[in-house]
Amino acid sequence: MNELTITLNAKSGVPLYEQIYEYIKKNIRNGKIQCREKLPSTRALSKHLEVSRSTVELAYDQLLAEGYVEAEACRGFFVAQIEELYQWEFEIEEPKRKKEEKKTEYRYDFSPRGIDLQSFPHGVWRKLSKEVLLDDESQLFQLGDSRGEYELRETICRYLYQARGVNCEPDQIVIGAGNDYLLMLVGMLLGQEHRIAFENPTYRQAYLLFKNLSYDTCAVDMDKKGMRIDELEKAGADIAYVMPSHQYPLGIVMPIKRRMELLRWAAEAENRYIIEDDYDSEFRYKGKPIPALQGYDRDDKVIYIGTFSRSVAPSIRISYLVLPKKLLKIYEEKCRFLSSTVSRVDQLIIRSFIEKGYYERHLNKMRAIYKGRHDTMLSSLKPLLQYCSVSGENAGVHLLLTFAEYLDEEVLLRKAEEKGVKVYGISSYDIRNEEKKNPVILLGYANMSEEKIKRAVEALIEAWGDIL
Repeated sequence: MNELTITLNAKSGVPLYEQIYEYIKKNIRNGKIQCREKLPSTRALSKHLEVSRSTVELAYDQLLAEGYVEAEACRGFFVAQIEELYQWEFEIEEPKRKKEEKKTEYRYDFSPRGIDLQSFPHGVWRKLSKEVLLDDESQLFQLGDSRGEYELRETICRYLYQARGVNCEPDQIVIGAGNDYLLMLVGMLLGQEHRIAFENPTYRQAYLLFKNLSYDTCAVDMDKKGMRIDELEKAGADIAYVMPSHQYPLGIVMPIKRRMELLRWAAEAENRYIIEDDYDSEFRYKGKPIPALQGYDRDDKVIYIGTFSRSVAPSIRISYLVLPKKLLKIYEEKCRFLSSTVSRVDQLIIRSFIEKGYYERHLNKMRAIYKGRHDTMLSSLKPLLQYCSVSGENAGVHLLLTFAEYLDEEVLLRKAEEKGVKVYGISSYDIRNEEKKNPVILLGYANMSEEKIKRAVEALIEAWGDIL
């Protein structure tokens, strides 16, 4: 081949060498330039196209790099032999946009997992972020300790002892990006030879996580005091996942006698452990927060998990794990190679947030706000109390309505939805999927103002008026 008929456009914005490269590549792909066909020399092609030789050389270099052509010493450039190259010729289609499902828009959403983001201390967070970035620029962007920054672990250690009665050392704490990650880490430490018992109903995310990781799981019934120990014994489990300070979703607070029974159960066998999920113990409206189960543990059997997602903001994604010393040794063997999943910047910001007293002030502010909404909710629900009973109202940011047997949960949900109100049934937290005698509805109030709560409950009463 002595010539290539290439039409170059100097005004297109595409470099000339790239236009030459694309032309030759396309014609090789569609078979117009055959295998082992000789290409013009760089000198000849540059003269023919009236461009610099370096422009042609750049195009040929790219073709060489991608394997479309081969250079032979003293002979020139030849099209490479490529199997089934013709199959590559196709039109590139724009990716089809998936039709977005039209989401139901609700006037009011009683989400039990909601929090008040309007009260997030944006100004303080910005200030602390600037301080952290200015104070330690040199080391900040290097990989830190796999368990998290020691200063933060030390701060959490002090906070947990003062606020929750947790006894631990900084070395026992592991920082992670959310409870899901830390639960997966726990799974790695325990191994899959264990059977994990869950309260029923329970926090479904944790249950599904272990289930999908192929762990042997089982559901254990509860009474008004929490997980039944006699049922736990029968289940043959050696790991118990519990939320003793404020069970989700039922809001049960496990009394001291039941806690001692649970700890005694764990102590009876070497490989038994309790996973204590302390997700929102900060928000209690009668008396002081309930001390953590871990604080009563004398046999090193409690794996404690806490988070800042509920008390500060979900997007913070900072949770912490307190490991028994026996499991800490296993962590050093199995998981020390893992890098921390939380940036050092975020770790130091939350540490400063706690150390400088902002966290305590924020908690006090949120307790007052949630207490006001909690009281407004109870007051607004009074017209319904002749048809249902209220439970779980002493802590957390949601409560439960238990109705008479003649009513149906699905009907209650549908009637509310027709009025633009989103409520949540207890069945979605039931891991046995058993039919309940009495329908139970969860109502969260954290993400609504007091005025909005009043209007939302009025709409709910109107929605259910014809079936109560």
